[in-house]
Amino acid sequence: MRKDDGYRGIWSFRGSARSSDEYKFVHYSGGFATAFAKHIPLAYYSPEVNKTFFCYGGTHKDKCQILITASFYDHAKGTVPRPTILMDKGTDDAHDNPVLMLDGEGFVWVFVNAHGTARPAFIFKSHEPYSVDDFELVWRTNFSYAQPWFVPGKGWLFLHTRYIDGKRFLHWMTSADGIHWSEPKLLACVALGHYQVSWRWGGKVGTAFNYHPHRRLLNDMRRTNLYYLETDDLGMTWRNAQGEEVKLPLETVSNPALVKDYESHDLRVYLKDLNFDAEGHPVILFLTSRGAQSGPQNDPRIWRVARWTGRCWEIHEVTRSDNNYDTGCLHIEGNGTWRIIAPTEPGPQRYNTGGEVAVWVSTDQGRTWRKVRQVTRNSPYNHSFVRRPVDAHPDFYAFWADGHGRRPSKSHLYFCNRTGERVYRLPFEMKGEGRTRPSAQ
Repeated sequence: MRKDDGYRGIWSFRGSARSSDEYKFVHYSGGFATAFAKHIPLAYYSPEVNKTFFCYGGTHKDKCQILITASFYDHAKGTVPRPTILMDKGTDDAHDNPVLMLDGEGFVWVFVNAHGTARPAFIFKSHEPYSVDDFELVWRTNFSYAQPWFVPGKGWLFLHTRYIDGKRFLHWMTSADGIHWSEPKLLACVALGHYQVSWRWGGKVGTAFNYHPHRRLLNDMRRTNLYYLETDDLGMTWRNAQGEEVKLPLETVSNPALVKDYESHDLRVYLKDLNFDAEGHPVILFLTSRGAQSGPQNDPRIWRVARWTGRCWEIHEVTRSDNNYDTGCLHIEGNGTWRIIAPTEPGPQRYNTGGEVAVWVSTDQGRTWRKVRQVTRNSPYNHSFVRRPVDAHPDFYAFWADGHGRRPSKSHLYFCNRTGERVYRLPFEMKGEGRTRPSAQ
């Protein structure tokens, strides 16, 4: 392990470059240090030490290659240390970005993804509780889109994707100690596979997912439909929102987990976040569009929330933005306020990933929304992949990166408070060995 002398995010892209239009890349590109929505979680607030621990895809000063990096924000002192580099992943593919989780004793765990089977994945555990100074390698294996959840009093539930013959199938594993893991079990394997987002509420973990039909067009993985399942016993039983036990694996398009059939409307479904209301009912944040490629031809791109009321699913529109990979987070607060922090506003590179960040609020359980603050303005680069810490502290409520949407660039890392009034940028270069205050923007 070694310390870096600044917080530098990875710039990445996916999809072939196009010279025929101004958007340059078919799917997405930009500052991807906190990508993707299916990497969950990236940050975790620990009240025991009053710190928010986080990880991200960093990079070298002189080449674009992912450095798996972890650090923390000290809320009492308002400072960050030099970040710790766990490893060089040997690729510029942001699908290999890490995720982070704390266990019941305060040890920090970092799960390092692989994109498919060409590269290995890794699990690291900190040598000391509440520390990111040094880590030990626990396991070298293979998984993608890691979503590890430590459930107090029960153990680990590790949701993830495994590529099988090029298909993205959802799996889970369990562990009592994070060292010894069960064999992977298959959750869903419909057609070409799935993407998912998940979250924990008390002793329950829920997952929302889409599916990829066999029929696809050039450069268009036709992800569609919306599904939901949950478990309160580390995967021994899985139920839909209605409470009905569901037989796994899911193998058919029409199944008891289905929330909404978007395939019949020829709409793509891009998952953003999952949270729970005060009664433990799931709320899914997602975006629909008419196609995969960037540009206005696939408008409207509609942000939506799907809420289980206890009797049925209600789906409401939040707002609209200009790229399928515009990604934000959904907070559901103790006073009943629902708060979305996301790059919903047009950025300097229109129709590329990200934009300007805004705060949207609902006080009627998602039925209506109003923009209460634009967080960033007049930015040189698009802001992208705004992420939510576990048990987020009001002063570190969302975490993201920026980057040019159409060409390689520097990428800075940011966080903001709950209202979006205060935005901080992590230091790109650090002069001394001591801790540094992030700069207010």
